Order: sequence, then C-alpha cells, then structure tokens
Amino acid sequence: MAKGKLVKHRVGTKALKVMKERVRRITSRNGGRSIEQVAKELKAYLTGWKEYFRLAETPKVFLELDEWIGHCLRMARLKQWKRGTTIFRELVARGVSRNAAASVAACPRRWWKMAGTSALNIALPTAYFAKLGVPRLAVK
Repeated sequence: MAKGKLVKHRVGTKALKVMKERVRRITSRNGGRSIEQVAKELKAYLTGWKEYFRLAETPKVFLELDEWIGHCLRMARLKQWKRGTTIFRELVARGVSRNAAASVAACPRRWWKMAGTSALNIALPTAYFAKLGVPRLAVK
C-alpha cells in the first residue's frame, strides 16, 4: 500500500450474515424470555459487534441494520402479546388510535408483517428499545 492512502473498511457479507443469524436467535419468538432479557442479551452482542466494525465506512448498512433489528424486536414484543385482544389493549395503552390498533389486532399471527406497521412504530419507537439498552449501530 502506498504511503498516505486511506483504506476504506467495509463490513463483509459473511459477517453480516452471521450477525443477522445471531440476532434472529436472540430475538427468537420462542425464547420464553421478557423483552428486557432479550434487550440485555442484544446489548452485549451488538456492543461488541459495533466496536469490532467501528472503522467501517458503511453508514447505510448500519442504518439498515438498525431498522431491521428494531423490526425484529417489535415482532418479538408482538409475539409476546399473542392474542388479538391483548395486542389491541397494549397498542391503545401506548397511544395508537383504536382503528390502527384494531387493524393490527385483527391479524395476530402475522407477526413479521404487523411488526412493520406504523402502529407498532408509534407504540414501540426506537427510543423505547434505547431505554432498554439496545445500542444503535448507526450512531457513533
């Protein structure tokens, strides 16, 4: 390498694949753990992962990973609520309109799809998971 050249670091596809698989395992819907326990485990893993790849110049990748991790956490929380009546009650209690809560509660078994709705983003914003200790990858 020539003197004075900057090296751009990137996150490899294999590293992303391994990381996503680990996050899937941690946020598994069948873990029987509270969302606080899941957040604690995610914090330990993501903090180390973020520190390892801190020199990578791929802000878009980190932003997309943050969104994907939030989606996984919303799905896990929705799965914990299980039934439509519980989903409706929890969403309304968190400030979602009754119509939006009813549309999400009408499909209680479609966790991944419903986790991407705006109602879940209102009820469980990124700040909610930050309070639980889940680190953001895109923020330095």
